[in-house]
Amino acid sequence: MDWLNSAAPVFAPAFGALGVITGAFFSYRQVKRRGETDERVETVKAKLTAEATEGQTYVEAMKTVTAGFSSLLDQQRGMLDQQSVLLDQERTMHAQTVDRVTMLEAGHLELTREVRELQEEQRKDRRWKAAALEYIRDLRGLVARSLGRPAPEPPEEIAADLDEGSR
Repeated sequence: MDWLNSAAPVFAPAFGALGVITGAFFSYRQVKRRGETDERVETVKAKLTAEATEGQTYVEAMKTVTAGFSSLLDQQRGMLDQQSVLLDQERTMHAQTVDRVTMLEAGHLELTREVRELQEEQRKDRRWKAAALEYIRDLRGLVARSLGRPAPEPPEEIAADLDEGSR
């Protein structure tokens, strides 16, 4: 063990240096781990911040899209309301047109009936006139034969009609 005592002055500084180096290594490792941990924490924070920003961007995009769709739906609703109003107006106009056509058809039927009545009345008047003229001619002939002289001249209103029938 003498050799141990004689080597003590060499070993003591060597072990002291080894202790300092080991302490420095552990200190370095601790600082390095802290740095890596801080780096990981910063990376995670950055990643979380990026995800949060991305999430916020996504939320804003969804809000924008939702607002756009809502605006589009409102516009379509407005257009549908306008089309509904126009359709109601067209239906009203169509109903009025149908009423007018019905009224005109009824008027046309009434006029057709009146024309037929007038035509029939005109036919009767023509038959009556022809019969009356024939009767007047016969009476004039009878008067002329009975009296032995010509019959008196007819009034101007019927003279032309009597002359037409004698021809």
